[in-house]
Amino acid sequence: MTFDVRSLLLALVINVITVAVVLVTVMGKVNLAGRRAQQGITLQALGWMSMLGSELWPGTWADHLLSTVSIACIASGLVCMREAFCRWSGHGGSHRLHWGLAGLTVLGYTLGFGSYPFRVGWSNAGLALLTLTVVQVLVREPRLPVGPWRWLVAGVLTAQAVVTAWRGALGAFDTAAYPSYLSPHPVNTAAALVSNVSALLVLMGILLAMREEASRELQRLAMHDGLTGLLNRRAWMERAQAALALSVRHQQPLVVVMIDLDHFKRINDAHGHAVGDRALQVAAQALMEVLRADDIAGRFGGEEFCVLLRQADAASAQAVDQRMRARLQALAAEHLTVGLNFSAGLVVYEPGAAVTLEGLLHQADVALYAAKGQGRGRAVLSLASGQVAQAGADAAQ
Repeated sequence: MTFDVRSLLLALVINVITVAVVLVTVMGKVNLAGRRAQQGITLQALGWMSMLGSELWPGTWADHLLSTVSIACIASGLVCMREAFCRWSGHGGSHRLHWGLAGLTVLGYTLGFGSYPFRVGWSNAGLALLTLTVVQVLVREPRLPVGPWRWLVAGVLTAQAVVTAWRGALGAFDTAAYPSYLSPHPVNTAAALVSNVSALLVLMGILLAMREEASRELQRLAMHDGLTGLLNRRAWMERAQAALALSVRHQQPLVVVMIDLDHFKRINDAHGHAVGDRALQVAAQALMEVLRADDIAGRFGGEEFCVLLRQADAASAQAVDQRMRARLQALAAEHLTVGLNFSAGLVVYEPGAAVTLEGLLHQADVALYAAKGQGRGRAVLSLASGQVAQAGADAAQ
């Protein structure tokens, strides 16, 4: 079976245009990763269209212009694809180096356009390196759940990088064997075939990455409160139950804290629910800034929050309470027109006590109502046995 390079490249253009249309149509409104994928595929389509168009005016300024546009689009498309897969894998970081490599590839190509061996060798080497940077992201250990599809995409892109570099070497060092990009050389034919397969597998990778992202978002929404971003009641109970079991097994103390924003109904009535919602968000922000990474915070409903402090005793729990009050007041002064304070019930689990999570929550709730009964704006601390150990001092006004 023989393959015509021109026909393969035409098929590639059709494939990439189809992929670009599918992505824009199917993806709809997307985040930055999705936009980068759309931009990457669109640039690839424009690049290959420009490359085929340059054939109409060989050796002219139009050939020079369209060829340069082609290399610029293909190189930029690879950087966009790298950024998309990078974000879907959970990796951050700057992409300046890769944009710089794309720029050098285009600059060298257009400045050296008069030398066929140089421009072919330079551009294909740059495109091969950029393709390998996409592979590097796919094979790197992801920080988010990514399916085995990434290995398939990485494999075909590696093959594409190899044949691209090989084609560049032919043009640079054996020009007679590869005198133009439509030459029927086996490596050129292989490059065209691999590019067609690559376009389809990259589309598959993008769609699967989108599905994984949507699945993670659905899971996040199922576990987190939509307004504050904290765990919802069910998710908090599940994680707190596991944390308590671990503390009991390893004989480690912990503290359960129930928090209720003071006079929250008054804020809603006087300033409206929008201000009330913002107050809840500010309280959640203060919690997350004060707590450690291993602590567990959740919104139980309304203006009530619940926190589990791992490996904490009475003294450290009271210190967290004071830091929380100070941070809440500072954030309220910065973001709200009303002040915020809270009442809290703290219950300390000490190793050896026979407790359940429901029992700890009940004791924390009793302590919370005791704090409200004593005038609000304070914390009441109790031991897991139910004995009240200390009534916290009034918060600073």
